[in-house]
Amino acid sequence: MNPKKIIIIDETLREGMQYRGIMFSQKQRLTILEFQEALNVDICQAGYPPAHGHEADAVKSMVDHTRKNKCRIRIAAMGRANRHDADILLATGVRDLHFHVQIKTGATLDELDTLLNGLSLLVAQVKKHSPGACISLAMLDIGRSDNQVLAACASFLSRHKVDILSLPDTSGMMSPNQVFEKINLLACLCGQTAISIHCHDDMGMASANSVMGILAGAGVLEASALGIGERNGIADLYTTAKTLKNQGYDIRLNTEDMATFKAYYDYVDAIVYAQTEEHLLNLNTPVFGDAVKTHVAGTHAGAGYGLVSDEQFFLNILCGKKLVQKFLDAHAIACPAHRLEALTAEIKSKSALLNRCLTKSDIVSLVSSFTD
Repeated sequence: MNPKKIIIIDETLREGMQYRGIMFSQKQRLTILEFQEALNVDICQAGYPPAHGHEADAVKSMVDHTRKNKCRIRIAAMGRANRHDADILLATGVRDLHFHVQIKTGATLDELDTLLNGLSLLVAQVKKHSPGACISLAMLDIGRSDNQVLAACASFLSRHKVDILSLPDTSGMMSPNQVFEKINLLACLCGQTAISIHCHDDMGMASANSVMGILAGAGVLEASALGIGERNGIADLYTTAKTLKNQGYDIRLNTEDMATFKAYYDYVDAIVYAQTEEHLLNLNTPVFGDAVKTHVAGTHAGAGYGLVSDEQFFLNILCGKKLVQKFLDAHAIACPAHRLEALTAEIKSKSALLNRCLTKSDIVSLVSSFTD
């Protein structure tokens, strides 16, 4: 069987503007777009044009930029599921129109029918104005919506030619098994309509929930650089896509280009720091944080973790001979091979005595104390 193709929507620009009041300049938007193009992102969700004329102009300029430069990335914009916002989105020139609509808790059948009929009319109007447009509808919030209501919406919208049904865990309170059960139920009802998964990180589960959403049948992943977004953010672009690619999914995003990804993350982090005086990219950031490059226990020193070209080794009571040798090699400290076991024992003992890891000078001193 051919691996299932997953479309990646990078929402760094749109969701990023909801993170602690961050504002991207036009220059910053275009730089972020260039990173996305270089990394083979499928769709850039560039902004929310109905919010203000400036936002609409920014999205339009990004559409113009991609056309002028023959970029492969597609530009999308978001708005409410009504004719007013649809007209604004269409005026920007985007061919990917992303709408959102809230399903009221306890909505009656009549209210649901009115909502769905209005959505079908909107889809028809957009398709008439822009044949070939790709329409996504986000039904908020799947964690708080009744399964029967969601099932009725999924069945109806798939029959009315909606291209993507976005199913957000807007409240960020779901667990991976709950996401799997919900998406798996709806995937069977969507026919040719693709399901998109959009998970918030309030409980720290956004990336895991997104992976489970894809495993359950979703075909579109919504994520952002460093998971930047509303409140605690959304799924992280790199780790989520990399996890799925490792499981055999067909993903165009170039997760192997670590240097460009790191530059992208550094760039977004610098913007965040300039405006909030806080970093998103920190010590414990998966893959790109400094902590993932460090090793203390010998069993973890076999390479293959994080950015292994920049590994760091810390020697304390937990170290083994292999880790000690790696430390020696990294710091160009020469030690006779037959003294390695004794050196390791001395390091353990001195670490226990001092109640700390040993420094490079400590190790040099221990090595020089050996005489053949």
